[in-house]
Amino acid sequence: MTAPEALSDASAKPPAAPAATSWRDGLAVYLQPRVLIVLLLGFSSGLPLALSGSTLQVWMKEAGVDLGTIGLLALIGTPYTLKFLWAPLVDALHVPLFTQVFGRRRGWLLLSQLLLIAAIVVLAVADPARSPWFAAFAALLVATASSTQDIVVDAFRVESLPESEQAAGMASYVAAYRVGMLVSTAGALFIVSGFESAGLARSSAWMWGYMVMATLVVIGIVTSLAATEPVQSRGAEAATHAQNAAERVLHAALGAFSEFLSRKDALAALAFVVLFKFTDAFSGTMTAPFVIDLGFSKVDYAAIVKGVGLAATLIGGFAGGFVARRYSLATSLWIGGVLQAVANLSFSWLAHVGVDQWALALAITAENFTSAIGTVIFVAYLSALCRNPLHTATQYALLTALAAVGRTYLSSGAGYIAKAVGWQVFFVICVVVAIPSLILLLWLQRRGHFDELGPVRV
Repeated sequence: MTAPEALSDASAKPPAAPAATSWRDGLAVYLQPRVLIVLLLGFSSGLPLALSGSTLQVWMKEAGVDLGTIGLLALIGTPYTLKFLWAPLVDALHVPLFTQVFGRRRGWLLLSQLLLIAAIVVLAVADPARSPWFAAFAALLVATASSTQDIVVDAFRVESLPESEQAAGMASYVAAYRVGMLVSTAGALFIVSGFESAGLARSSAWMWGYMVMATLVVIGIVTSLAATEPVQSRGAEAATHAQNAAERVLHAALGAFSEFLSRKDALAALAFVVLFKFTDAFSGTMTAPFVIDLGFSKVDYAAIVKGVGLAATLIGGFAGGFVARRYSLATSLWIGGVLQAVANLSFSWLAHVGVDQWALALAITAENFTSAIGTVIFVAYLSALCRNPLHTATQYALLTALAAVGRTYLSSGAGYIAKAVGWQVFFVICVVVAIPSLILLLWLQRRGHFDELGPVRV
């Protein structure tokens, strides 16, 4: 029996029942060195996303770029959508010098992080007011390096943590990811405002704000250097040592895709993955321009949208976990799908109220809380779809890339729609776009799709 066959055979065996642990043991697992490494890598993964997204949108809005062009910036997220295409390369190929010195996963981690620093610096020196398309190109480089880092971090997390630490590792990763996003949104805006208060011109303040964000990637580099190469990665390297690079890439790619597409209703499930978070993506693409256009300041945006929003997101994450444990996966997806769609009406209400910080806090709390519930349940669904340990990294990259299609392509025209119908009607439309995903959910439920996945633990 070959090593891959042995791994597949092992994955077919039912998992052993987990041993009972005390609450002290449950807390202690979060202090394990492996879990702490994953936590810091989560921060490194969350940091760059907003730099090519919502933070860049605020910068462009202040630079005078029109709403239609800002809406098209959603296309910058293309690498997050297509990352499954080069995930097999990350799985199979060696990075000259880096792999020999640091190992298969750590070598790719360090390379992607160094490229990320370089890309953020290029974006920092861009001027959206004079050349918005060059700034968009630089942001595309940031997104490419960031999505590559995500591929490696996902694989590293799965391979480095034993089963008893996977849940703690995922929880730590998600929390740190959110903190990284907060730093690159609220933190970046506070820093830019601080530079402006110190007398710097607005364009210079934005440049140095992005330079500060580039230096924070060093946290991920130090973490990668402090980490140890996963045992599973070394085992996979040994199992495929006799294959050349092309054979390794072909095996990683074809095995992952063919195994997934051979399942019943695979295409419908993939369509559902694309559409489930579309309602969030469609409204989220225009949240930053909406808040600024309504008359709120950068400080309001940073403190309320990102500060209060983070608290609502974390609480919503716990609520989503409760829902997923209390109800079946299909019922949980119904709850999350409906709540995250209806919450968009809070923005329609805010557009009617106007500039009111308490109203903004309430709308952001409602939207982020329900969005987090939907996200936790959705991640549980994606995890349930990735059942073969031979292809977990590539399949997860495929699914998360498809989930980004709504944010990247389907939402690219959101700015033109908002410009044409106004903010109140726009956020009503954001509710309506959730209907196709709910129709697919009903169809998959009736086809027994969720029964085949079995019980899902969150």
